[in-house]
Amino acid sequence: MRAIIIDDERLARNELRKLLQDFPEVEIIDEAANADEGIQKIESLQPDLIFLDIQMPGKTGFEMLAELERAPQVIFTTAYDEFALKAFEVNALDYLLKPVEPKRLADAVHKLQTGETREKATGTEFTNNSILGEDDQVFVKDGERCWFVKLSDIRLFESVGNYAKVFFGPNKPLILKSLNALEERLDEKFFFRANRKHIVNLRMIEKIEPYFNGGLLLELKGGEKIEVSRRQTVKFKEMMSL
Repeated sequence: MRAIIIDDERLARNELRKLLQDFPEVEIIDEAANADEGIQKIESLQPDLIFLDIQMPGKTGFEMLAELERAPQVIFTTAYDEFALKAFEVNALDYLLKPVEPKRLADAVHKLQTGETREKATGTEFTNNSILGEDDQVFVKDGERCWFVKLSDIRLFESVGNYAKVFFGPNKPLILKSLNALEERLDEKFFFRANRKHIVNLRMIEKIEPYFNGGLLLELKGGEKIEVSRRQTVKFKEMMSL
């Protein structure tokens, strides 16, 4: 696995290179100190993987990725725990907080070996048939606030016009994605289209009650109550063996 470290801090690059000596399967072929240099080296050397800092002078790591014609696999390394790009456009292999812990680095390298991530086709778009599972992490950005969220922590998607509201923890940011587009990307073993306006995380359901006109009412762990349409109730009962 040929890799490039892209980070504006020389000490951070040196420390990561030192930690990676314990992983001979990862070969560091070059380094870059900023996004523009990173783009040049990625295009010329075509690495399999990049270790990418987010906050760098000039361009952020996210802006750098958006300029690439074809992106390699990405492990973000950052001193900050809340950063984002448009939801579902980047599916990073992992997200390591500085100072990087050897165990977390080992986990990230293990993901490389077991192929738990999916390659992007070109730019920041996934191949059309790539399905996101509950262990995948996505970027969610709403104005100045942003998060890096594991799908298993998202309990509900709610349609709001051309946007979707994403419910996780106490947060409810809006993303520019239709519910239909999200439904195509989400694994139906974990996410269920309850009605025209809602997709629920099946693992976040706390209570199921009969409801008006032959439907069901789901109560989620966050307290939200979601009606399952009559048509979807038949499918839901089959899935859940009710």
